[in-house]
Amino acid sequence: MGALAASADTIKIGTVLSATGPASFLGDPEMKTLELYVKEINAAGGVDGNELELVAYDSGVDASKARTFATRLVEEDEVVAVVGGSTTGTTMAMIPVFEDAEIPFISLAGAVVIIDPVKKWVFKTPHTDRMACEKIFEDMQKRGISKVGMISGTGGFGKSMRDQCLDVAGNYDVEIIADETYGAKDSDMTPQLTNIKNTEGLEAVVNPGFGQGPAIVTRNYKQLGIDVPLYQSHGVASKSFIELAGDAAEGVRLPAAALLVADKLPDDDPQKSVVVGYKDKYEGATGEPVSTFGGHAYDGLMMLVEAIKRAGSADPAAIRDEIEKTSGFMGTAGVVNMSADDHLGLDLTAFRMLEVKNGDWTIAE
Repeated sequence: MGALAASADTIKIGTVLSATGPASFLGDPEMKTLELYVKEINAAGGVDGNELELVAYDSGVDASKARTFATRLVEEDEVVAVVGGSTTGTTMAMIPVFEDAEIPFISLAGAVVIIDPVKKWVFKTPHTDRMACEKIFEDMQKRGISKVGMISGTGGFGKSMRDQCLDVAGNYDVEIIADETYGAKDSDMTPQLTNIKNTEGLEAVVNPGFGQGPAIVTRNYKQLGIDVPLYQSHGVASKSFIELAGDAAEGVRLPAAALLVADKLPDDDPQKSVVVGYKDKYEGATGEPVSTFGGHAYDGLMMLVEAIKRAGSADPAAIRDEIEKTSGFMGTAGVVNMSADDHLGLDLTAFRMLEVKNGDWTIAE
């Protein structure tokens, strides 16, 4: 496809998401967001008069299925770019396909390994697990906490974030004095938490993980009467975590995007209009509470659309170059400034430290 203005072609973009299965709390709001905004963009005249077509597949959390769909997007559907990959596992399975085909891929998954080292055709929208560790340890430092227990999920995200936390702990004078893990199907973390509770000098606990695991950890934590602060990751930054954990979630802290506290942001916060706009539109259209995960899809789609407009072309290489030049983009995750050596473009200021109070998110800072 040549210059956009001259052609009334359809611009095909692809997505592969975990819309059903154990990670549907990620993929379902992502899918609904992409569908909602593609429809809206088309209703408003498309991208420079060209209609967007979203070609969507649901991989569940199956990495080999994700890879198959990625190949189909390239070979049969002939998409010019992809926004998707709900989980680190499915994203990593798809990366070689899009790299080989030279198709820009904006991932919606958490682990730092997706964009570090930099891969020419791969970008991502959510804060990394490494940044989550840094934000948590920064908060602990402010509270005078230095001796920390860790309990991590063994899936892609939990394992990666555990490694990142171990790697950066020393920069914040944090010592990991207990290190436990649990499997995806575990329904009781009491033995691991008892080990942590009995570790001498314990001042706080951090739980890298997503899905049901962290809610079980939070409930068991309360049952055991562990009385030091509990930190979760941005991997559970949605209302469903609070619902699953119940009153045990009270007092839990985690780093997350401003989207979860959109209405509580001061009016002069430059991010407020973006997050309130997305929240109102998503909740109005779906009747469901907004989550940061749908926000990742919004950010990815909007950055892609802006890149296509700037490129004036639906050529994948031209689009890739413009995604990399994204600067000053205000998304639900924060302000994005990408470059040739940074395919995420967020810094720690994009994270807010939140605390659960009275069954809802509040700003802890």
